[in-house]
This record gives sequence, structure tokens and C-alpha cells, in this order.
Amino acid sequence: MKVLRFGASWCPDCKIIEPLWKKIEKEYSWLETEYIGIDKHPEAINKYKILSVPTFLFLDKEENEILRLSGKIAKDVLMKTVLENRDK
Repeated sequence: MKVLRFGASWCPDCKIIEPLWKKIEKEYSWLETEYIGIDKHPEAINKYKILSVPTFLFLDKEENEILRLSGKIAKDVLMKTVLENRDK
């Protein structure tokens, strides 16, 4: 599974979730992740239909979107989503 994480330097919720996401990346080394800063990559907003940040796009092995989470995301929701979609 691959996760695209969209954020922005001016986004307070992005700053809050950053340390949590770093722990998840470290704990689940099998997880493929990529951070896309919309400040530096504004074209990503249209390409991935990003309406707010932070946004996490969960992709399957063929890079099709499984689901997305946006806004304030609780730690348990994020962890559960990662684990439930591990084999996709």
C-alpha cells in the first residue's frame, strides 16, 4: 500500500499530524509514503482533487485510490486505516 500525504507549510493541522505520521512511517516500514507539499506542487491539487489539507490518499498496489482522509484526523483512525488496508 502507498499513502500520499498532502500538506502545506501554513497549515496548522498539518503541523500537528506531522510527528504522528513520522511515528507511523517508522513503525510500519512496509508502508510506502510520499509527502506532497501543495505550496511547491500546486498542480497536485487538481491532479488529485485535493480540497483541504492535510489529506491522506491510500492507494492499492496498482495505485488506484482506496480511500482518503482529510482534515483533523484522530490517531486511532489513522492507525486503523493503515492496518486495515495493509494488503491492498
